[in-house]
Amino acid sequence: NQIIMGEEEQTEYTITITETGETRKSSRGFSGHATATYPNAEVYEGNFEEGIRTGKGKYKYANGDNYEGDFKANLKHGIGKMIYNEKGDYYGYWENGKRHGEGVFTYPNKDVYSGWWKFGKKDGKGTYIFFETGMKLFGEWRNGTLEDGKWIFPNGTYYEGLFANNQPTGKGKWYFNNGNVVEGAYAQSKPVDEEEDIEEGEEGEGKKIKIKLEWKTDSNIAKSAELVNSVEQQFNEEFQNNR
Repeated sequence: NQIIMGEEEQTEYTITITETGETRKSSRGFSGHATATYPNAEVYEGNFEEGIRTGKGKYKYANGDNYEGDFKANLKHGIGKMIYNEKGDYYGYWENGKRHGEGVFTYPNKDVYSGWWKFGKKDGKGTYIFFETGMKLFGEWRNGTLEDGKWIFPNGTYYEGLFANNQPTGKGKWYFNNGNVVEGAYAQSKPVDEEEDIEEGEEGEGKKIKIKLEWKTDSNIAKSAELVNSVEQQFNEEFQNNR
């Protein structure tokens, strides 16, 4: 008998039926509340229907992650909260075992992403808030990164345009809190051998790439260019240090 747990097939396990205390070697055909203990030390406590995890339950992973919420067909599905070991926590919607729908991810450094997810990655309208500075990235996300939106400062200054690698790229506009508007474009460049892994939740979101930004204003106003370069430097330092 086999049951799929997470990404692995568990061939031998035991369940203890909550109501009677009876222990079985398989959940096959069982409906009701029980605790299943698997060979890799992972534990599920919750509802079964015909031997399948369905409904409310809790799952403790061998790596220290803990999930509590809805299950369907043995997978996280519905609303639930996952506490990732040393990686933060997510509360929101799940589908087929992945973050999917609206949800909130809180990181260990207290940064927060609130918005939409698709197949485990940020996708759709969402806001990422940097806890230390109060800066925000808001807009449309695709496949885990911001593509079109705003980079907002606490004093009201913000940049609006296209993004890549979660940083500005191409044409855009700076809106300053004194009413000035500066148009221009950002160019991105990647230093050689400047990549490091980034781990986010159970699926991860690929590589974190260190990017050098260069702004070129469409105006010859030196003061405006100076303001843009100043806030760009602050953002670049914040992104590299806290993301």
